[in-house]
Amino acid sequence: MKKQFLFRLLSLSAILLLLLYFYLILTGNYGPSGPFLIGFMVLLGLAFNLNQKLNGYTYTVMIFGSATLALYYPQPFIAYKGYVLSQLITPLIQFIMFGMGTAMAIKDFVQIGKNPKGVFIGLVCQLTLMPLSGWAIAHYSGLPIEIAAGIILVGCSPSGVASNVISYLAKANLALSITITALSTLLAPFATPFLMKWLAGSMIEIDIGVMMWSIVKMVIIPIGAGLLVNHLFRNKIAILQKVMPTLSMVVVAIVIVLITASGRDNLLDIGFILLALVLLHNIVGYLLGYSASKALGLDERDSRTIALEVGLQNGGMAGALAKEMGKLATLGLAPAVFSIIMNITGSVLASYWHKHDPKPTNANIEETI
Repeated sequence: MKKQFLFRLLSLSAILLLLLYFYLILTGNYGPSGPFLIGFMVLLGLAFNLNQKLNGYTYTVMIFGSATLALYYPQPFIAYKGYVLSQLITPLIQFIMFGMGTAMAIKDFVQIGKNPKGVFIGLVCQLTLMPLSGWAIAHYSGLPIEIAAGIILVGCSPSGVASNVISYLAKANLALSITITALSTLLAPFATPFLMKWLAGSMIEIDIGVMMWSIVKMVIIPIGAGLLVNHLFRNKIAILQKVMPTLSMVVVAIVIVLITASGRDNLLDIGFILLALVLLHNIVGYLLGYSASKALGLDERDSRTIALEVGLQNGGMAGALAKEMGKLATLGLAPAVFSIIMNITGSVLASYWHKHDPKPTNANIEETI
């Protein structure tokens, strides 16, 4: 009863703040409207967290609120006492990758032998559908070149931790999701630079060697360290493994704040166009991933998994790469927007699929015996 009362109180308070926000906007008082919108999202997130049916959307609201905060108040997130805060993006991504490594073990890759067809199809879809669709959207977008190239950068990035969380909520094949995420991430130092050179080389300068090293130090080394820690201290890091997913979500929100604040002016200039194009890219990823999997004979559960692996990219890593290339305010915009959009669409899709159980196949039945 106490939770239900708090849920209603927070929900009503959030609605009141939203109404006040719209009132200020309609009366032309844009300046003081920001705190009301941010407050609405904070209260809404707290309310969702108290409701069993809605708590899966808490992270989505948190991500959206983080970006809104950076849009209204960018200056505190650009520099502090002369220190440029965007320099924190790379170590923050390394922290997330380390967390992924601590949650992984060699046995996780046994799924390759159990379901080689699903893993192969997932990786092929991941390495082709999003890069090519990103190129097509960027090519015809009419956006400034470096901003358009950011769409391709998102498409050339591996899938991220979000795909694993949403696969779990969508009743997809979590083991397959983790395997594809891990393998696409390990392939990223080779795949991402070469795909970017091929698809975006005419738009921006791509140094394959520099990009490969950036991904190795940002992704491979931290994951390797996490795997080693898990192997050596697996019985002593249970608490760490429990809190890392939540900490990773918080860190992703911080990365989005830093990228959004850095590119705020560009984002306000072309925000709606970029948002529409990124949404299109995200939805195309889901549709092509699902359709290709079905066409190649995978069952419903695996097809859902690959749709999510293709549609949900590692926007944080893409943003960090943009920062490493010195183009955070342009190349980094699409990854920031994509991270926000994919969490919204992914949560909605997971909610729908959660209510519609995939039909069991003989393989699924054997797996549960």
